[in-house]
Amino acid sequence: MPRSNSAVDHRAAIFAQQDAAEAVGDFLHSLGNERNYSPHTIAAYQRDLTGFFAFAQDHLGAPASLADLSNFTVSDFRSFLAKRRGDGVAGTSLGRSLSALRSFFHHLDRNGTVSNQAIRLVKRPKTPHAIPKPLSKEAARASIETIDTLDVLPWVAARDTAILTLLYGCGLRISEALNLERRDAPLRDAMRITGKGNKERVVPVLVVVADAVDRYLELCPFELTASGPLFVGVRGKRLNAGVIQRQMRQTRIALGLPDTATPHALRHSFATHLLSSGGDLRSIQELLGHASLSTTQRYTEVDTDQMKRVYQKAHPRAETG
Repeated sequence: MPRSNSAVDHRAAIFAQQDAAEAVGDFLHSLGNERNYSPHTIAAYQRDLTGFFAFAQDHLGAPASLADLSNFTVSDFRSFLAKRRGDGVAGTSLGRSLSALRSFFHHLDRNGTVSNQAIRLVKRPKTPHAIPKPLSKEAARASIETIDTLDVLPWVAARDTAILTLLYGCGLRISEALNLERRDAPLRDAMRITGKGNKERVVPVLVVVADAVDRYLELCPFELTASGPLFVGVRGKRLNAGVIQRQMRQTRIALGLPDTATPHALRHSFATHLLSSGGDLRSIQELLGHASLSTTQRYTEVDTDQMKRVYQKAHPRAETG
């Protein structure tokens, strides 16, 4: 039987062929235990493979076995992606589905289970070039000030303020902030963050960030253990990201901000505002924990776009030229 993993469920009827079920279970287990993939990514890959095996069952007229997988052609894989696109799946999700399949077949090949190189010949679907959507400096500050007024419990308001201050002041992902442990505070001049793929980075800590976290700790009614979570919910358990996302929705409604004003937008704002103030790309890449400089370079497009808007608004000949 496949090894268990809390993020996935392998009992779907489409995995009626035992060898396929075991192969999927082993693959997903390896993602978490050998390659340090996050539970969210593992769950996404599981959904992608479920979709593929559902397609294979329709395609073959019966649940697919590993022997069937060895006979899949480039055309078969393209048909799967075309079916997904026809179902309304976005290009970015199609790209992830292809990545999941490539990783799965690579895993099978490495284990000597199935060898099928056709998946490597399938081109990645084209996706639109996404540009980050940061908040303005004024909107970022207003968001932090407003979230402090949303909850009647002072300690909860202080908690939410501290989290948003971490996102904007240190460029953290929401998951990175919520994964902090109590022993990480009080925050000093810098802190070590473990990001995607267990990659560590050192992030400077502004005084305003440390003060916000200290205020939360002073008001928090729970006794927080050193190895336990720094940020907790009203029941004293580790805070769920959905709580902060909901609070941010209320904040943007109160301020009349667009739907793109999310907690992650504060991380985008951190990078964009650093860049506009003269920060260099390599330093910003390190602060954000980006594996590739090309990911960080997206912020130069945001900065250029903002400069163009300022130019069009302020230049004396903008209306006539």
